[in-house]
Amino acid sequence: MFDLIDIILHIDIYLENLLSQVGIWIYVVLFFIVFSETGFVVTPFLPGDSLLFTVGALSSRELLCPWSSFIVLSAAATLGNTLNYHIGKFVGPKIFSKENSLFFNKKHLHTTALFYEKHGAKTIIIARFLPILRTFAPFVAGIGKMNYLKFQIYNIFSSFLWSSSLILAGYFFGNIPIVKENFSVVILGIIIISVIPSIIKAVSINRDAEKVKN
Repeated sequence: MFDLIDIILHIDIYLENLLSQVGIWIYVVLFFIVFSETGFVVTPFLPGDSLLFTVGALSSRELLCPWSSFIVLSAAATLGNTLNYHIGKFVGPKIFSKENSLFFNKKHLHTTALFYEKHGAKTIIIARFLPILRTFAPFVAGIGKMNYLKFQIYNIFSSFLWSSSLILAGYFFGNIPIVKENFSVVILGIIIISVIPSIIKAVSINRDAEKVKN
C-alpha cells in the first residue's frame, strides 16, 4: 500500500526510470494503467488524473510525444469504459451482492446509481473527472442497459476531453520550475482536488436518498 502511495506521489520519477528501461513500450504501460483504472471496478485506486498530468509534464520535456500520449490514453479510456459497460451489463447484479465487500461494495454502486439518476447521461462526462465515480459510472450504465450508441457518444467525447485537458495542463504547467521542484506536492494537490468533489457529491446524494426514505 505504501509502495503504491510512493509511486503515485513520485510518479514522474518512476515514469522517467521506466521510460529509460522500456523505451517506446512505455505507451503500452500507460495504456494498460488507464485501461485498467477505467475498465475494472476493482482498480479505482490506480492513478488517473495524476498520471495524465505527469504524462503532459514529461511531454513538455520531450521525453514523451504529447500527440501519441493523447491518442493512446484516449483510446485506453474509451476502451476501458466500454469493457466496464459490458461487465456491468452481464455480471454486475451478480457480483454486487455483498453489503460490506471491499471491492464490490453495494454502497459505491448505490451512490453512483443515484448520481447517474440525478444527472442522466451526462454522468459519463462528469464522472470522468471524479475518481471512483469514474470507474463505476460506465459499470452502472451497463447495469441500467443504457442505449449503447448514446453511451459510446458520451464515452468517446469524455475520453478525449479528460485526456486532452490533463495532458495539456501538465504540458504547459508541469515544467514550470516551482512545479517541477515540488512535483509530489502538486500531484498530491491534484489528487485532493479531484477527490473532494466526489466526496461532497457522494454525501449530497446519500442525504437526498435518506430524505426520500424518510
